[in-house]
Order: sequence, then structure tokens, then C-alpha cells
Amino acid sequence: MDEFLQSLIRGLGTGSIYSLLALGFVIIYKSTQVISFAQPAFMLAGAVLVSYLSPAVSFVGAVLVAAVVIAVLALGVERTVLRPMVGKPVFVVAIITIGVDVVVRVVTNAFIGLDVRQVGDPWGLNTVNFLGAEVQQRYLVMIATTAVVTVALFAFFRYSRIGLAMRAVAYDQEVALAQGISVGSVFALSWALAGGLAALAGVFVATGAGVDQQLWIVALKALPAIILGGLESLGGAVVGGLAVGVVESLFGTYQGDFAPWLGSNFGLVAPYALMLLVLLVRPYGLFGKKEVERL
Repeated sequence: MDEFLQSLIRGLGTGSIYSLLALGFVIIYKSTQVISFAQPAFMLAGAVLVSYLSPAVSFVGAVLVAAVVIAVLALGVERTVLRPMVGKPVFVVAIITIGVDVVVRVVTNAFIGLDVRQVGDPWGLNTVNFLGAEVQQRYLVMIATTAVVTVALFAFFRYSRIGLAMRAVAYDQEVALAQGISVGSVFALSWALAGGLAALAGVFVATGAGVDQQLWIVALKALPAIILGGLESLGGAVVGGLAVGVVESLFGTYQGDFAPWLGSNFGLVAPYALMLLVLLVRPYGLFGKKEVERL
């Protein structure tokens, strides 16, 4: 039972990272109908920035500053690189975001060097007794922080005027424009929110392990999460991210005992297998909306 609880908490903690990244993907997609492949670079840049700030300020302060800086960076990318692409095919814009990802990562890697940088988190790999099982403190912090951020986001989109404007743009851009909503501002804010979320996710990835040039690869696990939950569902992004983390963790713990014939590293591809199984039943994801087009 202790092993199962440890694996579950580890999966929920890791899944919290995927959820934060998936939320960023979905926020941008709902506003612009474009999947931003620049999220891995923003995640890496956020973690690296915290590694430089943490010796000078508190860890929490460093994380907040990094989230704001990366949000501004993402907003700047949208304004200068993507804004001129409005009206272009979605595929073209998506390819441009890949270029943005490469450029930002190359610049960020210059600040990492060959060594592993530490973000200065106060938990490291320390453990705490939770319901009778020894679990790492960082996983509990990840779960709690993601829960707070998720609730704040849902409240923002439900009750604030800006959040309601973003929902209106996601529903129908032309109608939103007719009502006086600045669609361009919504696009920029979407990128800023996604950048801040990516920075926070990057810090969590680096806690206990540090930052190296391969940290961005973790963000690829958010892709099964958004497909699993549905590209247009914020709740689906959270559920999908947690599901991916839990499946990955449980397979890593028990697959060797119950299905060794799958190979020792099947846990790494288990999220993608889960995604394929769900898509066979729900092509639009668990919480996605089926689109009907009239010819």
C-alpha cells in the first residue's frame, strides 16, 4: 500500500507539471487556434532564470519574478513575431512557433553551459510522512501549487472582465470584435499567461534535479495530455496532465512485475499509448467538443 501511495503521489506531482504546460497550450489554442510549440523553450528559460535569481532573492521571489519575465517574453514574441502572421494558414504559424522554440532554447543554453544548475528550492529530495508513506516534499508542493493556480485561472476566466473577453474571443472572434473586444490584446495576454505557466512548470521540473540543456524534453509529455483532455478544454488539460503523470508513474512502478514482456522503459511511452486508446473512443478527447461543419 505504501508503494502504491508513493507512486500515486509521484504521478500526481509529475502530472501537475504536465497540467501547467497543458493549460498554456490550451489557452493559446482557444484564443488563436494555433498550437504553440514554443512552450518547451519558455519552460527552460524560466527554470534557468530562477537558477540565477535564487542566490540573490528568496526562492518564491525568484519564481514570481521569473514567471513575470517569461510572461513578458512570450508577450513580446506574440507582438513581434506572430502578430504579422495573423490571417496566415495555421500550419505556417505553428511552424514559426517551432522556430521561436529553437531560437529561445539556443540562447538559453548559452546561460546553462555544460554543468547542471540548481534552482535553489528548499525541498530538494527531502521526504515527509504522508498517510503512512514516505513521499518527497516537492511532489506535495507541486500538487498544492497547481491546485491553487488552476482555481485562480478558472476564477479569472469566469469572473473577471478580461477573462470573459478571452472566453468571448475563444468562442467567436468576429462576434467579439463586433462587441468592441480587442482580439489582438487577447492574443497577447494568452501568450503571456502561457509563458508564465511554462516558467512555473520548468521550475518544478528542476526541483531536486537541477537544470540542464535537456530539460525542455519534459514538455513533450504535455502533448498527450492536451490531446487526451481535449484541445479546447482547460479542465481537460488539468485532468489529462494528471492522468498522464499517474499512468507514467504506475507503469514505472508495477510494469516490471506484471508485464515485463513490455520492456523496461514502457512507462515512458505509456502516456502515448493511453492517448491512442482514448482517441479510438473519443476522437476529440475526453472533454473536447465535436466540430460540425456545414458544406
